[in-house]
Amino acid sequence: MIEDNIRVLRQAARVTTDSSFKIEKTWCVIAGNVDLVDEMAYKAILSNSNIKILFREHAILKDGKLDKKFDFLMLYGNSIVINEFKQYAANCGGAYVQIPRRYLSDEPNLMVLVAPDNVLKFAFSRIEKSKIPFKILQKSQTTSFIDVDINNDVRLPNFIKSALKPFYNANEVVLTTVVVSVEKDKDVGRFQSVATSNKIFVIDFKDIVTEE
Repeated sequence: MIEDNIRVLRQAARVTTDSSFKIEKTWCVIAGNVDLVDEMAYKAILSNSNIKILFREHAILKDGKLDKKFDFLMLYGNSIVINEFKQYAANCGGAYVQIPRRYLSDEPNLMVLVAPDNVLKFAFSRIEKSKIPFKILQKSQTTSFIDVDINNDVRLPNFIKSALKPFYNANEVVLTTVVVSVEKDKDVGRFQSVATSNKIFVIDFKDIVTEE
């Protein structure tokens, strides 16, 4: 966007007068309903000279007779531009975590987890009982609704499913995004196994490749 380019030009001008100033690149993960993530992806595309979309996922989690649907995407680029996505995501009810570059050197075995809050609570309880040392570096939750549908295993006419949908969507599902650091390398596999077995989406930073 034009505003983004102006900010980057100002940064470049500052670099020429301040040798200690450095434009840093960083990562963020934004999660929420499909409309929110569509909008955030569009903003990133408009800022494509400064921001890169690393990936986007559309998730459907089966919970009994319900399908819980949400989206999340990971961005990488100019830290000042990415930081501005935070306020927009918050205003629209999304979950947002930013992963600064210093985490790569300061924290071992970085991962980002995305899941409904009740799922994360249960998984973290199991991980603690397994005595896997880890810490939460950041946490963010949605304040807007994610989409909930009656799944196809329920044999009801479509018009009845459509009539019931507003009642299910009225029960807000809180989506949580966390940045975690697992202390010991040998525990990473166990940690990820518990998370994925509970249908938590895991972004392992050792698998993230960016172009400088």
